[in-house]
Amino acid sequence: MTEVSWLLLTYKVPSDPATKRVALWRKIKGLGAVYLQNGVCMLPKTDEHVRRFKMLENDIVEMGGEAVILETVAIDPGQQEKVIVRFKADRDEHYHEFLERCSDFEKEIAKETAVGKFSYAELEENDADLKKLQDWLEKIGKLDFYGAPLAAEAQERLKACETLLDTFAKQVFEAHEETRSSASKPVEETD
Repeated sequence: MTEVSWLLLTYKVPSDPATKRVALWRKIKGLGAVYLQNGVCMLPKTDEHVRRFKMLENDIVEMGGEAVILETVAIDPGQQEKVIVRFKADRDEHYHEFLERCSDFEKEIAKETAVGKFSYAELEENDADLKKLQDWLEKIGKLDFYGAPLAAEAQERLKACETLLDTFAKQVFEAHEETRSSASKPVEETD
């Protein structure tokens, strides 16, 4: 196993105001960091992560706190694997939530199809929902540093949602084409 180095950010911030502490936590989690314990988190060492941690250090100092950034490696392959497993588990939580949203998307399309609600408004709404799913999976993927187990399933599920929306779109277009065709037929006169 190749030796991996990580950045370790340890920090302590004042407990008040809580909103600043929560905002800091969200920023750190938004980078894909894993917490080893309160105030101790890690990211794989990259130039971007060094820059981000230094910016966070500045934020922490402005909050009246203290921060230290260290570069670290695991003492042995077993410890390294424990850290990687933590990163994968964090990403799998996000992938799991993503998969639940895919289920919601699929149920919505099934419901609209069952009742024959083939309108452009529904298509636009579902298209916007699919775009959100695509953007979300892209964000998760950028933070999936070690290839979490649910990544492939999430990709497949997104493709299935895209196919489902394509099928729904065809049904919407066909329904509107039929409406236009029947509206443009000349009315036969009877004597």
